[in-house]
Amino acid sequence: MKKVITLCVVGLAVLASVFTSPAVAADKQASTDKTYRYVWSHYTGWEPYQYMVDSGIMKKWADKLGVKIDVVLINDYVTSINQYTSGEAVGCAMTIMDALDMPAVGGVDSEVEVVGDYSNGNDGVGLMNGKKFTDIKGRDVLIVQGSVSSYALSRGLQKHGMKNSDVKEVNTSDANIGATFASSGSKGACVTWNPILMNIRNLPNVTLVFDSSEIPGEIQDLMVIRKDAPEAVKKALVGAWYETMAVMNGQGSQTDKAIEAMAKFAGGTVAEFKAQLKTTFMYYSPKDGATFAASPENKTACRQVMDFCFAQGLLGQGAKSADLIGIKFPDATVLGDPKNVKITYTTTYMKAAAEGKL
Repeated sequence: MKKVITLCVVGLAVLASVFTSPAVAADKQASTDKTYRYVWSHYTGWEPYQYMVDSGIMKKWADKLGVKIDVVLINDYVTSINQYTSGEAVGCAMTIMDALDMPAVGGVDSEVEVVGDYSNGNDGVGLMNGKKFTDIKGRDVLIVQGSVSSYALSRGLQKHGMKNSDVKEVNTSDANIGATFASSGSKGACVTWNPILMNIRNLPNVTLVFDSSEIPGEIQDLMVIRKDAPEAVKKALVGAWYETMAVMNGQGSQTDKAIEAMAKFAGGTVAEFKAQLKTTFMYYSPKDGATFAASPENKTACRQVMDFCFAQGLLGQGAKSADLIGIKFPDATVLGDPKNVKITYTTTYMKAAAEGKL
C-alpha cells in the first residue's frame, strides 16, 4: 500500500495565501489564478485517480468549480508525501499514519476530506520457507522503514507475543522491494503492500503469515488536502472522487471499462486487480466514509497509530508523549494536544457529496 517514512524537514514552504471575505469571491479568484497539484502513488485503492483524469471526470468537476487541478502520479510514495509536505502539492493520497508522522510533524495543517478505504489484507508479511508468523524470528525483514509496513510488522509481532527486537528491519524502497525479496534466499522476509504483495505471495515457497485484515480500520487510505486550500479545490476533488466511485462500483460496460483501465494502469490483469479489491475495504459511498470518520472505531484506530508513531520515534526527538499532535474529529473532540491540531477529519464534503450538494 504505499506508505511513509522518514521524518520530515521542518521549515516548510507555505503553499497558498490566506483568503479573506468576501469568501466566495476571493475563493473563486484564487482558484482561477493558478493550477493546484494533487499527487498520488500506486496502490489498489488509489488507482481510481488515474481514471478520474483519463475519463475527464476530474476536468468536468474542476471546470464546474472554476479551478485548475492536475492530479499527478508519483511513482514513489515517499516522494509524493515529501511534495505535499514541502508545499509542491495542495493534496496527497496517504495513510493516517503518514499524515501524522510527516506533514503534521512538520507543521502542515491538513484536513481529511475523504476516507477512501482501509486495508483489509492489502498489507502483509511474507516469508520464504516459513509457515507461521513466529518463523520470522531472527530474520532480516525487507521493508519501507518508518512506513505503515513498519506498523503492520509491529502489530503482527505484538499479536504473537514477540518484540520488535526479534527481527531486523532492512530499509528497502517500494520500487525495489519485490525483486529484492525474490532473490533474498531461503530465509527471506518481507513486509509490503499490494500490488507488490500479490506478486511476492505467488513466489515459490512463500507464505503470507500476517496481513492487515487482522487489524481492520487501522491502515486508512485518505484524501488529504491542506486546510487553507480554496474550498472550490476541495469540492472539485471530492466530487470527482465520488463520481468515479459510482462508476467503479456500478454495473455494465462503463464499470467494466473503468476496472480494466485501472488494472492496466496498475500493471496487472483485471483478475488480479479484482482480487486486490477484495482485500480493500472501499467506502464507495460518501455517507459510509463520513460515518466511519465520525465513529468511535476511528478514534480507537487513531490512538493506536499515535502510540505507535511515538514508540518508534516518528514524532521527532523532542516528542515527550504520543499526544504531541492533535487529531480533531467531526464531533470536535481531539486526541492529543488540542493546541496543536494538525489533522482534522471533516465530513463537510463527504456529506455534501451524499446529499448532491457539492
